[in-house]
Amino acid sequence: MSRAPRARTLLGLAAASLAVVALAACSSSAPAASDSAADDEFGLVTAGTLTVATEGTYPPFTYHEGGAGELIGYDVEVAQAVADKLGLEIAFEETQWDAIFAGLDAGRFDVIANQVSINPDREEDYLFSTPYTVSPSVVVVNEGDDSISSFEDLKGKTTAQSLTSNFYQLAVDAGANVEAVEGWAQAVALLEQGRVDATVNDKLTYLDYVKQTPDAKLAVAAETDPTESALTFTKDKTALVKAVDEALAELREEGVLAELGEKYFGEDVSE
Repeated sequence: MSRAPRARTLLGLAAASLAVVALAACSSSAPAASDSAADDEFGLVTAGTLTVATEGTYPPFTYHEGGAGELIGYDVEVAQAVADKLGLEIAFEETQWDAIFAGLDAGRFDVIANQVSINPDREEDYLFSTPYTVSPSVVVVNEGDDSISSFEDLKGKTTAQSLTSNFYQLAVDAGANVEAVEGWAQAVALLEQGRVDATVNDKLTYLDYVKQTPDAKLAVAAETDPTESALTFTKDKTALVKAVDEALAELREEGVLAELGEKYFGEDVSE
């Protein structure tokens, strides 16, 4: 008579144990399923990580402190702040500018953070976040050169430009002959050596350069109306762009973008 109740007790304990195991399994798998859904929605290269393409040689936007230190810069910190808002890890892939769009197209990166200017041609092929930088483009010449005072004066002159940059198109549209370079550092070196007449670039880049190199003998000969730069995505990343825009809106409202502008340029450059 005593064996039946004991058997029922053992069966009850076994059932309870199985229920606890099943509940634990459900609990441990729920976050993974949620994370997987978010990753699938965003179409990330690596689950849980925002993979960001950047040059790493374009101060003050993306560069290495002291030339070989930590990757820092305005664009780097904006991208990091966005990833933090989205609850994602971040991985930077340093890539030469002339190969950066090809890498994005090939699915090597989720986004470009490298002062990509918004223009009609790019809007045909890519999606952009809301702008996080607003700045004019400038024609930079050697100090004392009064042969260039407008973009029209670039006709027949030689400028140093990255071939896939917005600045290249500005120079070509003005009738300049273009010497291909990999970025600002090489362009300004050719200019200072007298091997080119000018270079077209972002005004903030120029201002940072003369700040860091006070003995530089350069001058701004002309400038455009302000242009907008934004994070850049392939056309299939609509969900990711929406989430990034929401993150940027929060960062703007919280004053984070303004603080980063003050840190690198002495003023808010986000609008």
